[in-house]
Amino acid sequence: MQKPAVETKRDGTNFAYILSANYSGSTLLAMLLGVQRDAVTVGEMRAPHVGASEDYLCGCGEHIKKCNFWSQVSDRMAKRGIADFDITDAQLSIHDVQDRYVHRLLEPLPRGPLLEAVRSTGLAVLPAWKTHLHDVHRRNVALADVLREITGAKVVIDSSKIALHLKYLLKSADLKMKIIRLVRDGRAVSNSMLTRGSKNMAAAALGWRRNNEAAECILANVPDSQWMHVQYEELCRNPEQTLRGICEFLGMDTCEIVLDFRSREQHVLGNEMRLKSSSDIKVDERWRTKLSQEDLATFEQVAGDLNRKYGYE
Repeated sequence: MQKPAVETKRDGTNFAYILSANYSGSTLLAMLLGVQRDAVTVGEMRAPHVGASEDYLCGCGEHIKKCNFWSQVSDRMAKRGIADFDITDAQLSIHDVQDRYVHRLLEPLPRGPLLEAVRSTGLAVLPAWKTHLHDVHRRNVALADVLREITGAKVVIDSSKIALHLKYLLKSADLKMKIIRLVRDGRAVSNSMLTRGSKNMAAAALGWRRNNEAAECILANVPDSQWMHVQYEELCRNPEQTLRGICEFLGMDTCEIVLDFRSREQHVLGNEMRLKSSSDIKVDERWRTKLSQEDLATFEQVAGDLNRKYGYE
């Protein structure tokens, strides 16, 4: 049996988390940051929806099970005492838990300090939670370190998006966390949700609103110096200036900002755009022609106030 790696005192790994609702441009931002000289990304590091399928493709275009990069990652994870690491069953997310009681407590989105206190109290009495959280921290820290080791990067970019997952990553003493709070016009997000199976505008708008409210709930306990606000539309219209600001925030080199995010091979997980060939950066505003007046009225009723709060009229 392989002995666990000996833990040594460490300063912490520079780790940037993109916090956003779905379809808000997190994969684009991750790939743009990942191509900069000081950064590396694998997209959604919690590895959602990868599974054991032989059909899942890495961002490099290779089948995930045959990708040399991920084979190298698994080998180096084993040297750090995580011999069972496989990106198709990575066990990196707080939601990758077998205990049904823990799983049920992790299902609701964050809603506010009172309900989060109830969640914390419930989790605290379950021994399986302490073990699971420790393992999630250990695996995420090891993977971040391996990614830096393989690529020579200074900062690891994670586009996992999920607010509750971030809440518990923030509890790791070994991750020097900074957060990029990415927002996009809720009408555009809702349009994307409708084209991908959301049953109606009311459900899509509520989903967008609730995910952003969850993000705000988590950020309420994070120092202002630890996070920054970025608009998807501004990223697309002024990519170089926006990226320079983000890189400065993350302590990365800003001498040369690379905009061709396909100029370097990246091993990104998550959104299907990882497999496309175009490196064009342009605002997707199809909602302006796709949404009906009825759709727009419904969105306004469900989420209009929050959308205006983020600067969208």
